[in-house]
Amino acid sequence: MIDQLEEEVELMDRHIDILLRVIEDEPIGIMKLSNQGEYDHHKVRYSLRVLEEDELIEPSEQGAVTTERTEEFVSHLDERLTTLAERLDAMKLNDHVESNL
Repeated sequence: MIDQLEEEVELMDRHIDILLRVIEDEPIGIMKLSNQGEYDHHKVRYSLRVLEEDELIEPSEQGAVTTERTEEFVSHLDERLTTLAERLDAMKLNDHVESNL
């Protein structure tokens, strides 16, 4: 169960890293993203596809570029991650076990 969560966090970390690289260097292609992030090409392609499905980037002839939705997503990202971190923190068993002893 926790292994799956760890995998999802790693995946999300890669998606966000690639999105930030697109924001910084747009337009940017798969080769450059792969070299900068030291990711395999197929992993970059997958992350780009996920980001495109979420309408955070779009393809262009020169490479990936941001969309109108990107700025709004980024502006709320820290808040949303903080909320998730708080929820995960609240799940810690030691806190629950100690209070019931």
